[in-house]
Formats: sequence, C-alpha cells, structure tokens
Amino acid sequence: MYNLWQSLTWPRVWALRSCKLPLSAAPLSFARSLSGTPLAERDGNLARKMSQNGTPNRVLTLDSMNPCIKKVEYAVRGPIVIRAVELEKELAQGVKKPFTEVIKANIGDAHAMGQKPITFLRQVSALCMYPELLNDNKFPEDAKQKAVRILQACGGQSIGAYSASQGIEIIRQDVAKYIERRDGGIPSSSDNIYLSTGASDSIVTMLKLLVSGEGASRTGVLIPIPQYPLYSAALSELGAVQVNYYLDEENCWALDIKELRRALEDARKHCNPKVLCIINPGNPTGQVQSRKCIEDVIRFAAEENLFLMADEVYQDNVYAKGCAFHSFKKVLFEMGPKYSDTVEMASFHSTSKGFMGECGFRGGYMEVVNMDPAVKSQLTKLVSVRLCPPVTGQTVLDVVMNPPQPGDPSYKQFIAEKQAVLRALAEKAHLTEETLNQAPGIRCNPVQGAMYSFPRIHIPERAIRLAEEEGQAPDMFFCMKLLEETGICVVPGSGFGQREGTHHFRMTILPPTDKLKILLERLKDFHQKFTKEYS
Repeated sequence: MYNLWQSLTWPRVWALRSCKLPLSAAPLSFARSLSGTPLAERDGNLARKMSQNGTPNRVLTLDSMNPCIKKVEYAVRGPIVIRAVELEKELAQGVKKPFTEVIKANIGDAHAMGQKPITFLRQVSALCMYPELLNDNKFPEDAKQKAVRILQACGGQSIGAYSASQGIEIIRQDVAKYIERRDGGIPSSSDNIYLSTGASDSIVTMLKLLVSGEGASRTGVLIPIPQYPLYSAALSELGAVQVNYYLDEENCWALDIKELRRALEDARKHCNPKVLCIINPGNPTGQVQSRKCIEDVIRFAAEENLFLMADEVYQDNVYAKGCAFHSFKKVLFEMGPKYSDTVEMASFHSTSKGFMGECGFRGGYMEVVNMDPAVKSQLTKLVSVRLCPPVTGQTVLDVVMNPPQPGDPSYKQFIAEKQAVLRALAEKAHLTEETLNQAPGIRCNPVQGAMYSFPRIHIPERAIRLAEEEGQAPDMFFCMKLLEETGICVVPGSGFGQREGTHHFRMTILPPTDKLKILLERLKDFHQKFTKEYS
C-alpha cells in the first residue's frame, strides 16, 4: 500500500479520494491508470535519473547548457579579480604578504576608488527616496524642487512604483533637451529616447534587435580591437559574428578607415556584416576621435549600409590639449540630409562614468536615429519585457541631464565639485602616461580621455614559454605575478583583444593621486624585476 501511495501524484490522489473509496479498496489497475505509469516503469525511470554513485543525473549540465554562454568571457571581472578578492581576505585574516593592501585598478568604478559623490546628485536622490526630508531645512530649495518634480511624475508619487518601460516621460524630455544643448540646437525627441539600466543594458538590447540569420547569413558586428569586453560577451551570447577592426597603436589608437574596409571585406566572405560599433572616447585605450575621423566613419557607414552604434559614455572625460568630444549625432546632422536622413544609429550614455561615477545606480539612456517605425515598435516591446529600468537610476540621470543653473542655490557647489573631479582625472591621466613611459620596456600612449591607460609591455621569451606551458596568455601570466607580488590588480590586454605578438594591460586612472603614484612606481619596479628574472 505504501508503494501505491508513492506512485500517485497529488492531483490523482485527490481524484481517488473524490471517488469516496478507501485507498485500500482501490484496485491496483485503477491506481496505475491514475498515476499514468505502471509502477515498475516509474521505478525504472527513477533509476535512470540516478548516476552510478547515487547522485542525480542533472538536466542542466555543461554539456546540455546553452553553448553560447560558455563562450562568454568578461575580463574586467575574471580570474585576476577573483584572486584579488581572495588576497584581500587573506590579508584580513593576518596572512603575511609582500604588501599591506590590494589596489584594484581593474574596473572603472570611481566611488570604489575613493571618489566622493557629487552632493547635489545625492541630495535629490535622497529626497526622492525619503520624501519626508522635503521638510528638512538642510536641503537647498532647488534640490527639493527637482525631487518634487520627479516624484509627481511617478506612480503614487513614489519612486518605488514601476515607470513606463521606455522611462519616465519628463526625464526623457530632459534627456532630449540635454542632447539639444550639447549638440548646438540639433533637435532631439523624447520619443527616440530609451532610458536603461546603465548603458550596457541598452547596448545589449540593440544588438538583440540587430542579430539574425544562420551560417553565412549570420549578422556580423564590427568592433574595435582593443575593445570593451561587453561587446564580445554579448556577441557570443547572441550567436553573432565578431568582426575585429584594429585601432592604430602607433598613431595614438586612432581609427583607420582602411582597416575598417579590410575588416568588412574579409567578413563578407563568411557572414553578413551590418553593424559598426564605435567607442569614443575609447575604452580601454583612452583615445578621443577627431571630427574628421567621425565624418569618415559616417561616410563609410552610409556607403556600406551599416547600422552605427556610438558608445559615448565617456563624453565628459576629455583631458588632452587639442582634443574635444564630438557626438556622432551632431556630426551626422551637420554633414547634411544626404547622411542625416539615411544613416541609422543608436548612441549611448551613462551616469556610471563622466564626473558622476554613480555606477551602482545603473542609470543610462539610448537615443535612436532614423529607426524604422515598425522596428521601433518592436524595440519598445522588447524593453517592456523587463518592465522598466531602475527608477533610482532614472532619478540620478535626470539630475545629470538637468543640473543646477547659474543663479540656483546649488550651482556654485555643483560646478566646483564637477570641475574638481575632472581636473583631478586630467592630472592623473598625465601622471600615468609620464610615469609609465619612464620605465624601460613599457610604452604608454597619451590618455586623451575616458578613465584608462592601455600600456604595451615587453615580456621576455622565457616568460612567454612558461605562460604557454601553464595554459595562460603571456600578459595574464605577467598580471597574475604582479598581483601576487605587489597587490596591484590590473587586467591583461588579452582580455580586450590586441594585435598578435603584442602584450598590454589595462589599468584605471581612478585611484587617489597618492595611491596612484605608489601603484605606478611599484609597477615600474616590478616590470624591471620581472624582465630581469625571465630574461
């Protein structure tokens, strides 16, 4: 009777009871018909689900899982960072190391590196989070007014409510006005603005729309090498074809149209290239594209019928003399209707970078240009699946897009804090270039913008052979040794892509100046020691 009871699923037990028969009176054949499977067969199925050692044979295994996911790699949070976290724990437990702290220069996380939040951004977000503070005299009136305006646009006047999938309407309007100011009056419509969970989310969303086909018809996406690993990871996940075009390291990581054409022609032999991704200012290379370069790229995209994706999250981070940020949209429209009426484009911005550094809020936007209305409807449907981007992130984005103006109570403090952050970053960019170029075997291009340096390093042949024997890229071998001996955490260039036979690492310029000086000097000394040891 116990085996009979086990063979019945709950709906079938209930059905049996509804017959008003005691279980002991039910014929075995009736019980089998209720369970749907003879007992012996069910026992056999259960046995097949168990491996020889008695553990379950899992449905989801490395062999059965989505093979595209196994190809995904994300270097800035890879093995180096995992080991850095382990070292921090060991230091906290009193384990003796050649260093007293781990300096993480692997990721563009400004606040984790000690940057102080911009006061006005946090005041408005605090007021939105806890509206009772609107009665507190410590908060300036302009912060209160902005918070009230945002809250009034939220369901139930609470940022705990869902927003529209495309984002809160007044915030999208503020984004459109910001773009118009930035681009000298070129119109922008809130209907073309999609708020997002940082820039990363909207970049992946746009790639989802663009990727299609199989075999030779699969979508090819041109990305710069070195690149930000979000792109290679997303393309692997989506099953698209990554088409590499190499930036010119000898010319300060400039983009060369001849190289774009080479990459495109090679790709057309095995896929259908239809997307061109640009990162400006560059990550990980820190270059800022000239206006002429942007014009050339737009002409190329128009001639070859490519969809442009302009990653412009570092547009506030330009440091080098003679360099300036030019948005792709502005240049596109200034080139006239031949291009502005035809070239399809999406551009991206974020609150995680710039002078804000508010990575944790996950705020960002995407603007689409010349998108087919039918496709735009599909885009809106796609973003609606995730309901909405975080409203806290939308709040911070609105303050960045609509900051205090001259005459407002918070204006002077806001401008002073913004300029202090950008001035410090400019000084650290110059310090990084100057210090690294003093080290034999290290060559560092000017850090024109963004938050990173991507120095080229000489690695002795013996170290290269040892790395290969351990199944590591040579620059991974170097970076892991650097971490273990100095506590400095940087990311190997192989995680971003690089020309064959060259070796690099990426480091942020975000640590405080005194800590950055220590980092750079240790790095110089370690490279000299490493070179001597493995020569």
